[in-house]
Amino acid sequence: MKINTFVNELKGKSVEELNEELVAAKKELFNLRFQNATNQLENTSRIKEVRKNIARIQTVITEASKAE
Repeated sequence: MKINTFVNELKGKSVEELNEELVAAKKELFNLRFQNATNQLENTSRIKEVRKNIARIQTVITEASKAE
């Protein structure tokens, strides 16, 4: 259910907002990987979650661009 609300929120945003969200998610993924490499990351499952969120954002961007 949580995922559906996240996707619905993404679908309500413009392409510019989605691109900003994508950049922020990629920065977060970089930081998580960096923390993992230095053994500072406690919750390693967060990396997988962020990767999936990036894929969801990219999917919504693709859908929006094809709809235009």
